[in-house]
Amino acid sequence: MTFAVIDWLSISINLLLVIFLIVCVLMTLIILMQRPKQEGLGAAFGGGMTDQMFGARTTDVLQKGTVYLGSLFFLLSLTLAVLIGQKNKTISTVTKADLAPKVQVAPPPAQEAPKSLSLELPKPAPAPAETPAPANQAPAPTPAPAETPAPTPNGTPAPVDSGSAPKDK
Repeated sequence: MTFAVIDWLSISINLLLVIFLIVCVLMTLIILMQRPKQEGLGAAFGGGMTDQMFGARTTDVLQKGTVYLGSLFFLLSLTLAVLIGQKNKTISTVTKADLAPKVQVAPPPAQEAPKSLSLELPKPAPAPAETPAPANQAPAPTPAPAETPAPTPNGTPAPVDSGSAPKDK
């Protein structure tokens, strides 16, 4: 009777996550124990140790283990993706308690139409009327300024030329 209450989806997800972590750690260790052709990182962990554990055919065992753990890694990744997607579909993140109660909104009060700008501005004072000049009168000519002679260094004024060209003697 209590089996109906148990959330099997969450339990299976958590169990598969633990298995997934174990597969990741084992796959990391097996990849690091493999000997490269140049004796790189595999020699750092002791090349003789893997020969003693797995025998002379160490590379075959480690390669098969890498293939099996890699396949299990991808299978678990896809399974976990599907199960977590299913869990997100069934569980709603918004509950009824989180929803706000409906509030009735009162209609806004009736507003007066805005006044025209011309009604709000003060009335301008009438401009003084300009009297136009008679059209038949011609403007009076302005007199030309009189020329003043520049002072000479002696202090006597220079003679004023009457505008005639200099005469040759």
